Amino acid sequence: MTTGPSLQALAYGSFSSEGTAGLRVGVAAGEAILDLTAAAASLLPRHATLFEAGNLDKLLAAGPATWAEVRDTLRWWLLVAEHRARVEPFLVSADAARMHLPFTVADYVDFYASEHHAATVGRLLRPGQEPLPPAWKHLPIGYHGRAGTVVVSGTPIARPGGQHRGPAGQVVTGPTGRLDLEAEVGFVVGVPPPAGAPVPLSAFADHVFGVCLVNDWSARDIQAFEYVPLGPFLGKSFATSVGAWVVPLAALDAAWTAPPPRDPRPAGYLDDSGARPGGLDIRLEVRLNGTVVSRPPFAAMYWTGPQQLAHLTVNGTALRTGDLFASGTVSGPGHDERGCLLELSMGGAEPLVLPDGTTRTFLHDGDEVVIIGRAPGPHGTTVSLGEVRGVISPPGPR
Repeated sequence: MTTGPSLQALAYGSFSSEGTAGLRVGVAAGEAILDLTAAAASLLPRHATLFEAGNLDKLLAAGPATWAEVRDTLRWWLLVAEHRARVEPFLVSADAARMHLPFTVADYVDFYASEHHAATVGRLLRPGQEPLPPAWKHLPIGYHGRAGTVVVSGTPIARPGGQHRGPAGQVVTGPTGRLDLEAEVGFVVGVPPPAGAPVPLSAFADHVFGVCLVNDWSARDIQAFEYVPLGPFLGKSFATSVGAWVVPLAALDAAWTAPPPRDPRPAGYLDDSGARPGGLDIRLEVRLNGTVVSRPPFAAMYWTGPQQLAHLTVNGTALRTGDLFASGTVSGPGHDERGCLLELSMGGAEPLVLPDGTTRTFLHDGDEVVIIGRAPGPHGTTVSLGEVRGVISPPGPR
């Protein structure tokens, strides 16, 4: 069963369906999708051209004032019962729709922002040493990924191959034996600042349109062999799955929360001690073949989305519409809050036992991973962020 965003989220995606020509921009509306490409001429005449291409690229570039106007109009038509009849002709069954990548990914950056994840992985990979890298509490560490291998939820994930160490420690070339999931939250850039201008913490919502769920798949054996000194490369670049729906930041107004205490105090451009809380109380759930194996809390992340964007741009790098930056693996302090199998199985030493009696240290061919997300909404409601889903397929031709 597919888990879609709640109606209150008014999340945007790109879809196609039988009987419609080309891609369409859609708004998640429960068990239906509002075909905004078709409806905009009558519901949003001033902004109809934003949806003609069938993806979110033009909407992302339109800026906060337009985002707010479009959202307010959609709330009027979809959430006010007496107006709902006007949109009925433009509703498509969600079951009949095929989802596509919602926006053109310009660049992709993945951070390493969970202290719980970074410390556990550090102990596994560098036993007897300080678990966190020296710079970790001074800045949000990240790496540059591959925009070209960001795929929409539901796309099969072929088992990658490369060089890694075999059972006897010899270097071999072949399919990974330690394929892993990573439960993450991604942020989608809308309007970039002027070229070379850093984005301060206070301007986060001026440039970030919304969030999506992310699974940044990892080949742990390939990654372990290659990552010193330049970090992840082939162990991560083969695929990153994103949810089909982008939830606007405006839908998460009730979810902002204070991040954990920081020590030492961050540098000035990262110091949020006097700023609006930049953490988000998003609760993730990781399902492996239908079994819930983890519930990672995004509120526990040491570095927040605003801090990640501030650090990403502090050196003068240029942002582009459609840039995607992800949080890195979301993990909490509890064993059942770890956001990847590397942590859940403690590097393979503690296999997970599934209800069918099989065990997992890392992913097998045919395994299905589904990550869902929820956040607090207004007046005690819950906002669903939808899901990101992927099934592991055997290695393709090399």
